[in-house]
Amino acid sequence: MQDSHPIPTAPKSKISAKGVQVYYGTNHAIKDVNVEIEDKTVTAFIGPSGCGKSTFLRCINRMNDTIDICRVEGNISIDGDDIYDPSIDPVQLRAKVGMVFQKPNPFPKSIYDNVAYGPRIHGLAATKADMDEIVERALRRGAIWDEVKDRLQGPGTGLSGGQQQRLCIARAVATEPEVLLMDEPCSALDPIATAQVEELIDELRQSYSVVIVTHSMQQAARVSQRTAFFHLGNLVEFGNTDHIFTSPKDPRTESYITGRIG
Repeated sequence: MQDSHPIPTAPKSKISAKGVQVYYGTNHAIKDVNVEIEDKTVTAFIGPSGCGKSTFLRCINRMNDTIDICRVEGNISIDGDDIYDPSIDPVQLRAKVGMVFQKPNPFPKSIYDNVAYGPRIHGLAATKADMDEIVERALRRGAIWDEVKDRLQGPGTGLSGGQQQRLCIARAVATEPEVLLMDEPCSALDPIATAQVEELIDELRQSYSVVIVTHSMQQAARVSQRTAFFHLGNLVEFGNTDHIFTSPKDPRTESYITGRIG
């Protein structure tokens, strides 16, 4: 069966996972996942609830480290460096691997300080002028600069849901990451805000390797170039998005795409 699903190895592989297993206590949540994720590409993780897609996403920036009963085995590397090597500082890793969550979660600070928080921790700005430049660049990348430039000292929590999520994207890119992880970034947003974030994701792939978990197959089809289908902790199929949606190789993928499971 394995031969019918060769894992594509791309020359510009950014993230490489080999034999990844994740356990929550005795629950085997991720089973022997092997995948190569490309740079400057949007990769979508799809699958039914509880299939392991968010768990695997959180392995890429070691967010699972914060869960006591969670154990990760196997190898995950970014640019060839093992991110679980004992010498790797998870805080430094998370500057390189940004994350945007399901619900917009701006800090209870000003819009400016939301974006400046990461660069300040990592010492990226020597002067106030440097920080102003970093904040503006991040807000522009988050496609929200024009809406907030006159109220940078106003609270981030005072923005609409869609604006808050774009602020969180700006906050995530402010540390100049190379990888951007998004865990269902539009599930709490209305259709117009969703369209704005999707358009932004398409722009962000010019600069980053973007990995998005989504419950919406339509969204995966719209924004991603590569799609991985997870089912019961297994990576069932991985390939070009149009192939996954039009001619999947595995019957489980086809059942999910056509609505028979999930």
